Amino acid sequence: MRTSIKSSSLTRLSFLGLLLLFNPFAADSFAQQRPLVYDVENTGAQFPRPPLPSVDQLPIVPLLTDPFEWSDGSGRDTRFASWSRRRAQIKAEIENYEIGPKPDCSDCTITAVYANGVLTVDVLRNTNGRTLRLTSTINLPSGTAPAAGFPAVIQMALAPSSGTGGLPAGIASIDYIHDDVTQYAAGQQISHAGDPYFLMYPEYNAGPCPPAGPCGADVGQYSAWSWGVSRLIDGMQIAKNQLVNPLPIDISHLAVHGCSYAGKMALFAGAFDERIALTFAQESGGGGAPAWRVSHAIEPDGTVEKSNNTDGSWFKKTFKTQFGRADSYKLPEDHHELMAMVAPRALLVTGNTDFVWLSNRSAYVTARATQKVYETFGIGDRFGFYVDGGHGHCAVPADQTPTINAFYSKFLLGQDVNTDVHVYPQTVPFTTLDYAGWTQWWDRPPVLSIPSDLNVEATAANGAVVTFTGSAHDGVSGNDLQVTFTPASGSVFSFGSTTVTATATDASGSATTGSFVVTVSDTTPPVIASIADQTVEATGPAGAPVAFAAGAYDVVSGQLPVIFSPPSGSTFALGTTTVTATATDQAGNASSRTFVVNVRDTTAPNFGSLTASPNIITSRNHQMVPVSLTASVVDAVDQTPVTRIISVASNEPVSGTGGGDLSPDWEITGPLTLKLRGESSGKGSGRVYTITVESRDYSGNARNKTVAVSVPRN
Repeated sequence: MRTSIKSSSLTRLSFLGLLLLFNPFAADSFAQQRPLVYDVENTGAQFPRPPLPSVDQLPIVPLLTDPFEWSDGSGRDTRFASWSRRRAQIKAEIENYEIGPKPDCSDCTITAVYANGVLTVDVLRNTNGRTLRLTSTINLPSGTAPAAGFPAVIQMALAPSSGTGGLPAGIASIDYIHDDVTQYAAGQQISHAGDPYFLMYPEYNAGPCPPAGPCGADVGQYSAWSWGVSRLIDGMQIAKNQLVNPLPIDISHLAVHGCSYAGKMALFAGAFDERIALTFAQESGGGGAPAWRVSHAIEPDGTVEKSNNTDGSWFKKTFKTQFGRADSYKLPEDHHELMAMVAPRALLVTGNTDFVWLSNRSAYVTARATQKVYETFGIGDRFGFYVDGGHGHCAVPADQTPTINAFYSKFLLGQDVNTDVHVYPQTVPFTTLDYAGWTQWWDRPPVLSIPSDLNVEATAANGAVVTFTGSAHDGVSGNDLQVTFTPASGSVFSFGSTTVTATATDASGSATTGSFVVTVSDTTPPVIASIADQTVEATGPAGAPVAFAAGAYDVVSGQLPVIFSPPSGSTFALGTTTVTATATDQAGNASSRTFVVNVRDTTAPNFGSLTASPNIITSRNHQMVPVSLTASVVDAVDQTPVTRIISVASNEPVSGTGGGDLSPDWEITGPLTLKLRGESSGKGSGRVYTITVESRDYSGNARNKTVAVSVPRN
């Protein structure tokens, strides 16, 4: 027999152990929190369920699954800060593939009464009105209870007990009568539809379907029994606060214990409820401490409890068919992870080599794997295993008692004792077991996270300054590691592709390297300065010459010329013309913008002269006299503007000027011809005809000019 005891750190951690026992959320000397217990059932309840593939989609994993690897295969994380999330994933996998869901009782109303040494807990499921009662004998130690109450061990039991048994002084014993939840049938495959738990949860079924049906979803009794332990703790919390005779139990210092099938029960209860400070799974056998895949690999069929021959009521019926024998390698978890779920709380498991069917070799290999998890978190003294022989099943030999009492004393009473104990036989086959080979693949080099290939836009003629970040953590401890890059982040990267090498090295010199490519290119076109639309006056029939200019700038090529179409200085015809400005950099990136040139004609024709012939009518004989006008008109655009008489006016009335008046006094006969009547009043100074002439170009611009023709009185 070999006893492995590590005590070198005991002195410097003893005060810390006491501090954490009475303040479980205090930080340890390594500035990281390693609580000894929690005040909630499941700290990971807020995390989403991981991917849970169907059985035919599960890969074969012939070694022990990595407890630190995320369920979606995205990597692994050994940091304690990530454990609550990872533990929640393991919980979901065990529920999905092995025992079925453990309800959180969010739809329950729980009442509890402690009286006459008995705790009675009533659970009402609000959605269907079903009730379940737990009745537990509370065996208190002698003496006065501490202010917080006595620490206590919840014993997985078939029937009520009396006294505190072999527990250290000062520790209470509490019966958990598991048949209050669902009946232990000692291997018989019977219907459990009438058990209190399955009446409360008729949507579930353990074991054979009831003959009359219906048959609920497939679950195992270990899910129900674990639920019952959690409800008992709920009731203890309630009874501890009752006004009269409160329950004298310290809820923050609870342990669970069971042996054989009840050892499995204790293990599942402790793994699934984080309010339990210490779990003691005694000689639990297959389905408890031993990993299914290890038992299949190293134990002959028919000698131990394996996944194909375990009790079909304890676990899901489909578990035996889906994961029996070699199919156990498809389990995405195994029982080293079930035990690891207890971490960072304390766990002690034992075996008994006198009983082969307990699968002691598998339990030893699995315990070594669990030990590795605890040691990764720096709390190796919170997990112990003791595999020996020479005693009856579920009997506690004298040489085991000190170890068991040490775990109770340290984690329930807060005493400074050594629990870093790992005992196994120093005989074949234990000495020849390659337990490390089952977990060596966990020990991985640093995990490196670096960017994907980067495509970067040039910012100057010599390329671009490129920055990037990466992260790495130790593949075993989870501690953050420094990442070095060559070339370094913040360097100037020239045009083209450059390979960046990233390296992270852990304390042992193990290094992980990776690389990515930085490609610097110029794909950004130049920027052309804004150009306003232009409106210009036509200078001739063809329009007008228009000049313009603009600049362009590119971050790589600098100042660039701008090409216009039509070019600057071109003659633009009347109307609107769109001009396109284009600039192209050295990389061939081109940009363009447009503006409008509007050539218009808003200038009216100019009269050089306007004359009438004759401009004096000397005959006052009342006859119409032909008059011709001569106009000299110039227009810059329209060489032939339309010039015409638009009106005639007289300074005398058409009639009433004297004898012989005739009308009308004028008649327009052509654009620049008319007839005027030769008459005037005898009383005035003479008649003056005012003739208005308009000249209008084809743009509609018009200008008027007048010319006078007089008829003197004398």
